[in-house]
Amino acid sequence: MQSRFFTLTNYPTGLPKRELFALESQELPELGEGEVRIRNRWLSVDPYMRGRMTGMHTYVAPFELGKPMEGGAIGDVIASNHPTIKQGDKVSHMGGWRDIAQVPGDSVTPLPDSDVPEQAYLGVLGMPGMTAWTGLNLIAECKPSDNVLVSAASGAVGSLAVQLAKAKGCHVVGIAGAAHKLAWLESLGVEPVSYQDRSAQELSDAIKLASPDGIDVYFENVGGICLEAALSQLNDGARIAVCGMIDSYNAEAPAPGPSNLSQLVVRKAKMQGFIVADHWTSYRYFLNEIAPQVAKGKIVYKETVKEGLESTPDAFLALFEGGNTGKMLVKLTD
Repeated sequence: MQSRFFTLTNYPTGLPKRELFALESQELPELGEGEVRIRNRWLSVDPYMRGRMTGMHTYVAPFELGKPMEGGAIGDVIASNHPTIKQGDKVSHMGGWRDIAQVPGDSVTPLPDSDVPEQAYLGVLGMPGMTAWTGLNLIAECKPSDNVLVSAASGAVGSLAVQLAKAKGCHVVGIAGAAHKLAWLESLGVEPVSYQDRSAQELSDAIKLASPDGIDVYFENVGGICLEAALSQLNDGARIAVCGMIDSYNAEAPAPGPSNLSQLVVRKAKMQGFIVADHWTSYRYFLNEIAPQVAKGKIVYKETVKEGLESTPDAFLALFEGGNTGKMLVKLTD
């Protein structure tokens, strides 16, 4: 059986060019002991993947040039040489950026039997959702009385973070760009603030208008002017959970840090970065809490879907151009 997959032909500088992604194919070998073969239905592309295109080991190994790329995926098991993973099982795994994956059975996770679409386990009930839950609860220790600010608030992570904070009874401000994203945030009961065409000071002023009593929790997805603006509005004892800094992912040279970092001292604030994989033992608690709310429509989510394996690089690159509302997905067809 043939598998088609994307490889990276060179490590990019700045925003990756489309031609760096090559679509290749190979004949899959016979299943080895414990292996499974999966026909992928849904692929995930996420901002963190840009860090795997540097050739440097960060918190995850880089993509190898000329080798199949990896990412989250949902698919159907079409052949199995594993004792507990059966043909016909729907599973999540990391053999993305391809149509047919052949991976160790121990590395796949059967999907729970639930009343939500299967692709939700790549978004609101997958890594992005778990990231929002972890940052808000385990890192920022969000409380019902907190004023909460979230950057990239209409994205896959941010859109759940704002809803979880609202459910706690917090006053929530969300930073986003396009008008339709701001309108969606407003429909969720979030105070929307646009960062477009604003300096850090102008953004700070807008945050103050949206949250006159300051900010107790900042969920950071962006960095840049968003971080500088947020620092200016911190309350004493504020907590900042740093999930990502997409503003710098394609930078060709180091950007200067916020000019007001001293606010961490002045406000006795805590700023902590985290990697969700380090907290994955709590995934079952997250799923038990969030899955029923998603099934009942109490937590809503949006998806931006591109069609066909060939569109995977384009879907990935669109993440850095504001091309998604909610989770960016690629849907595969036979």
